Amino acid sequence: MRYEEMTDLVQARAQLPDRQSAERAVRATLETLAERIPDGLADHVAAQLPQEAAEPLRRVAASHEGSPEERTYRRDHGERFDLTGFAGRIAWRTEHTEEEALREAAAFFEVLDSAVDPELMEKLYGVLPSDIRELLPEARAEQDARRSERGWRPDPQGPRGR
Repeated sequence: MRYEEMTDLVQARAQLPDRQSAERAVRATLETLAERIPDGLADHVAAQLPQEAAEPLRRVAASHEGSPEERTYRRDHGERFDLTGFAGRIAWRTEHTEEEALREAAAFFEVLDSAVDPELMEKLYGVLPSDIRELLPEARAEQDARRSERGWRPDPQGPRGR
């Protein structure tokens, strides 16, 4: 997938006003994701993305500082934060609300799902906590299926400020 195609899809799915907003959303989500996941997984994701999208992942993974123990932990596990922290970091980077950040991240993850190998998305799914996983297409599909079994219908506006 080309970078322009990726940003166009994020712009459309997140209902953003222009390409620059979509590029900020992509960059902010990737930077935040790189902080949250193990560095090795960030490198694998970056390898399957266009250069413009791969750069934020690689830059954040390379910038981890701290003691040797802290760097080893981040390399193997990523930094620990939940959905609130995830949304807050994206919101700060994009200068949007947390609700907008969640919508943008969910749109990005839908695009990412079609841009990388399914096995890589499974690995990503496996390292994220359950609340952040809800943003990923597979998790939302499973959640919607469980809810529809109980008579609940998903909100077409997508995730809200959680």
